[in-house]
Amino acid sequence: MPTTIQVKNETREKLKWFGHKGESYDNIIERLMNYCEELNVEELIEERWKRLQKEKGQYSPLCEI
Repeated sequence: MPTTIQVKNETREKLKWFGHKGESYDNIIERLMNYCEELNVEELIEERWKRLQKEKGQYSPLCEI
């Protein structure tokens, strides 16, 4: 059973940009969610955060240069 969700006009326009001609918003959202799951975004963020923490000592703040 379809459900109505409210999104800002800006969000709707972005959804249109990600969609293909004739594709429903449901299909666009589902495709984007599947893509994010494939990327395993949380794991990617965690790996990058760990790398940044390791490298943190290698850089100097601009105010110290």
